Amino acid sequence: MALSKIFYGLCFSMLLLGLVHAQLSTTFYATTCPKALSTIRTAVLKAVVKEHRMGASLLRLHFHDCFVNGCDASVLLDDTSSFTGEKTAGPNANSLRGYDVIDTIKSQLESICPGVVSCADILAVAARDSVVALSGPSWTVQLGRRDSTTASLGAANSDLPSPLMDLSDLITSFSNKGFTAKEMVALSGSHTIGQARCLLFRNRVYNETSLDSTLATSLKSNCPNTGSDDSLSSLDATTPVTFDNSYFKNLANNKGLLHSDQQLFSGGTTDSQVKTYSINSATFYADFASAMVKMGSISPLTGSDGQIRTNCAKVN
Repeated sequence: MALSKIFYGLCFSMLLLGLVHAQLSTTFYATTCPKALSTIRTAVLKAVVKEHRMGASLLRLHFHDCFVNGCDASVLLDDTSSFTGEKTAGPNANSLRGYDVIDTIKSQLESICPGVVSCADILAVAARDSVVALSGPSWTVQLGRRDSTTASLGAANSDLPSPLMDLSDLITSFSNKGFTAKEMVALSGSHTIGQARCLLFRNRVYNETSLDSTLATSLKSNCPNTGSDDSLSSLDATTPVTFDNSYFKNLANNKGLLHSDQQLFSGGTTDSQVKTYSINSATFYADFASAMVKMGSISPLTGSDGQIRTNCAKVN
């Protein structure tokens, strides 16, 4: 009798643990908010059609969320009296954008199923839908993340990789989050869309010899030696608003915009991976999709942890 009580007690404990540490699921909103995914997709498509760059911005929001204490929508929180948010961190200030699109989606979801869909899940789905909207691959997004009740300026400043990093530091930065060098290269392929500020590539344009001279001349017209820090150039000058493998073709031709981009093809251990992706877009797409699913599962809050924010910028 005592043994059976212990057995059932253990089963009950495991059940409780399972509820608290629930796994992410592809069908999480199937019954609680069946129109969640279509609502997000429609809003993302509308935003990307209006401004193609928004696709890259929404993809980057998810990345900058997940790399700082997990995919918990902490990146969306405004400063409060009790904590300083992540919006003013070095990698995010005057750089991250798309908050308004997320707010629009959240208000639409709150009107059809209040208190159900998390801001963290909106970021994950919007990232996927943005890539698809720009002709890239799709993947099945795992769902069920909950939202954090705090944010970390310090972690945002320390955990996000810098565009000035050398290859070894990039590998370490991604390894710290559980990614292989191969997955780091695949995720870097997100730079097939989006733009960067002159401030971040000026040194490469004027002082590095590993940049194609014709591209360098073209970039200098938009990025003078001094001033115009916020002047934008496309990360992929070939097909700037199409999600494809041109980024890797560019790297193989010394046409990476950022120092960190060209480091992936600079005589180091990742050259062969760049070459593979440059000639086989299907391989890149498959690896990118897998790496995105993995990134989306970094330390999510599930079960009874965290909350479902009503307003993505504020804790309930």
